Amino acid sequence: MISSQTNAHQTNVDQSRPATLLLVDDHPLLRKGLIQLVDMDDSLQVVAETDNGRDALTLALKHDPDLILLDLNMQGMDGLETLKAMREAQISARIIILTVSDNNEDVVCAITYGADGYLLKDMEPEDILKKIKQAAVGKMVISEKVTHILAGAIRKGDNQRSNMLARLTSRERDILKQIAKGLSNKLIARELNISDGTVKVHVKHILKKLELRSRVEAAVWMVNQAVSNQGSSNQNSSSQNTASQSAVGQSTINQSTINQSTLAKKHD
Repeated sequence: MISSQTNAHQTNVDQSRPATLLLVDDHPLLRKGLIQLVDMDDSLQVVAETDNGRDALTLALKHDPDLILLDLNMQGMDGLETLKAMREAQISARIIILTVSDNNEDVVCAITYGADGYLLKDMEPEDILKKIKQAAVGKMVISEKVTHILAGAIRKGDNQRSNMLARLTSRERDILKQIAKGLSNKLIARELNISDGTVKVHVKHILKKLELRSRVEAAVWMVNQAVSNQGSSNQNSSSQNTASQSAVGQSTINQSTINQSTLAKKHD
């Protein structure tokens, strides 16, 4: 089943127009609920909806939406097949998986196939709307539970990747930090005052050097590195302070040392 609305999307548009959405889910009530949710915000507009993957591919090519919300569990062509087909067709929309599945394999496959985010349907409606708005402006969106799954899936190669991090150029490290913030290529380009194309090339090199399959994996890995480094820094700082106190008989902890250790965490 296909339902289309007037397409307000144009190739060259200004920031004042609503971000356009394509909804792909085989549950009519959920699609209706999402439409009502999106209608509450003037910065978003649903231009089409469908209950199957094949029609979703056709509608994506026809409407060229800014954002696609895609379910995984659909009859016929499922969400992962649809996602893969869309990327092979060079569809440039940001594709966000919206599903009930927190299965490890589904999460990893979706990110590998090129999803720009992964949200679970058990989120509060207000939170879903917030994430949709973030995705529409180019930010990466992932449910907290999914972040842990991804972190576990890529943790096996952490030691090797930590060594590989030293092989990145200073510009690549700058871009990796921006990826970890969830920024799109366009937003990174604006932040670093370079072209989109330059960012794209650097991202390719980063993924290859770190042996990661997608920018989402890179973001999750980088954030985990920051958290791990913070933990190690705090632990080392605590040990050093304890030893110092024992040696000189101090009864208080050096506050400046604690403040320095907390600077290790640069990403939320």
